[in-house]
Amino acid sequence: MAGFTAKDVKELRDRTGVGMMDCKKALVAADGDMEKAIEVLREKGLAVAAKKAGRIAAEGMVTAIVDREKKVGVLLEVNAETDFVAKNEKFQNFVNGVAKTILEQNPADVDALMNMNYDGTDATVDATLKDLILVIGENMKIRRFARLEGDCVSYVHGGGKIGVLVQFDTDLADTEGFVECGKDVAMQIAAAAAQYMNKEDVPEDVVAKEKEILTAQAMNEGKPQNIAEKMVMGRINKFYKEVCLSEQPFIKDDKVSVGKYVEDCAKKLGGTIKMVSFVRFEKGEGLEKREDNFADEVASMIG
Repeated sequence: MAGFTAKDVKELRDRTGVGMMDCKKALVAADGDMEKAIEVLREKGLAVAAKKAGRIAAEGMVTAIVDREKKVGVLLEVNAETDFVAKNEKFQNFVNGVAKTILEQNPADVDALMNMNYDGTDATVDATLKDLILVIGENMKIRRFARLEGDCVSYVHGGGKIGVLVQFDTDLADTEGFVECGKDVAMQIAAAAAQYMNKEDVPEDVVAKEKEILTAQAMNEGKPQNIAEKMVMGRINKFYKEVCLSEQPFIKDDKVSVGKYVEDCAKKLGGTIKMVSFVRFEKGEGLEKREDNFADEVASMIG
């Protein structure tokens, strides 16, 4: 198979849910380019949704903390090699300590965080992590974090599998009603994985590419140009309802959008609630578990 391998065919099948032969044909048509092959399958209407997330193989946990008085929230992912370690109390305490360090000290990035003093100690985060690796005997890594300032609400699902942090602008921060509304929004993001807040936030090139694919789909169904264009407008609205948080049907009542639900909450509570931004981490997304010798890697890190 010129330009691609059997492994590529399998990966395309895993990402699109389309049969082997169609995947092979798409890769031939795309000269082995994976992303182009996904487009080919979508244009034919074969791939319902190209799964963008890479294979999830890394263990560890996602955690979130919010300080309502300081108006700061933190979302953090720390990876370990096995699920066994992720359930270890020492590991979980370390992760929570790192989250507090980020909340208090506001590092610019992971490198800056590693050089800061770990929560309540004189040791750096880097030194504390290396000590933990020695004790547990498994490689661990602080992968990423987000720190948002404002009226934040968080939600962690499945014991650290998915974490969400949402930033609001509201005059109802001290009310239970707001926290309940915020939690509903965070759970929505965990479940439906919105990519953008509003229609206006979707980049023009993303919309243009989607229209191109939807037009090709309609034409392949044998529709004339003018009908195809009308169909694309209807389908692009459906696309917005999938990727934009404020447009998504609310999971607890799909007759209203998430934007409308938040509006109704604010009205009922007699104030204003505005969704400003959100972050969603899924443990291990985009990572592949490595096959090399972790004991050697741990030794090199400590050395």
